[in-house]
Amino acid sequence: MAEQQTFFERVRPHLGWLVLLVAVAASLWPIRNDLARYLGHVGFQPHAPDWALAADLPLKVQVHIVAALAALAIGTIILFQPKGGRFHKTLGWAWVVAMGVTAVSSLFITGINGDTWSFIHLLSGWTIIGLPMAVYAIRNRKVQAHQRAMTGMFVGGLIVAGALTFIPGRFFYAFFFG
Repeated sequence: MAEQQTFFERVRPHLGWLVLLVAVAASLWPIRNDLARYLGHVGFQPHAPDWALAADLPLKVQVHIVAALAALAIGTIILFQPKGGRFHKTLGWAWVVAMGVTAVSSLFITGINGDTWSFIHLLSGWTIIGLPMAVYAIRNRKVQAHQRAMTGMFVGGLIVAGALTFIPGRFFYAFFFG
């Protein structure tokens, strides 16, 4: 059984990202008024989510979004919990299923490049191959390989790919800002 860690011990590996986020926010603070004026000029208007847009999406896209949001929520919880225990394993399997559904469902979604796959679909292939490899790694007690693979899929497959959905012209941009 894994030894219990304090909250600080669990969060400490992620403090670098927090420092980076604070540094970026602090560096943008002096020009916040200019940024707000520019964003208003280009039509950036944050508003409450437009749920009618979500209801009009095809089922395959709705499944993809729900699975991705579930994987994001579960993955975030896993990051800050002790590793190796029953709770971690149970949430881990739920995360694997959610990521699998997210990756496979994305293969049925095209539109950025007409009716063909786009560059972002490489992340889906990476996830479809990487998930079983990460499970295999932990079953063979290769903890570091498991940790690197799962963290890489969380960051690349959810954080980076999720950030790309906020580009103007994509669904989440219209949902929140358009």
